[in-house]
Amino acid sequence: MPTRSTPDRPGSKGGRSGAARYPDAPWRRFALAPGIIAALVLIAGSLLVGTDGFTWIRYAAAILALIVGWFALQAKHWWWIPVMLAIAVIWNPVYPFAFTGQLWMGAQYLAAIVFIAAGLTIRVRNAEDRNAARGRK
Repeated sequence: MPTRSTPDRPGSKGGRSGAARYPDAPWRRFALAPGIIAALVLIAGSLLVGTDGFTWIRYAAAILALIVGWFALQAKHWWWIPVMLAIAVIWNPVYPFAFTGQLWMGAQYLAAIVFIAAGLTIRVRNAEDRNAARGRK
């Protein structure tokens, strides 16, 4: 029984994996995942405002704000650092502020939008960019 051989595909260099077909991104967005998670936590946590379960939302929001702030520091996007520190202080569970009502609900959604915006704009140049070594962008 004859075996089927696969012809060489255009753009492949004998045995190389998908490096030729799938180029590396020139930027990495390390703050995007924690920003999205924080936004989801804050939006879902808006249902728990005023309950004891909201303490866990405060912990998650404060910790994720510090994580995103750290990524902003590493990316040299200093303008996000005071914003993330403010979110960490306002949502801190150790010395909680007694916010209630519509203002607090609006702050939940505003902070979620801020986390998404920070996650999308904080980016670092990809040091392992194989495309730059070949002269492509």
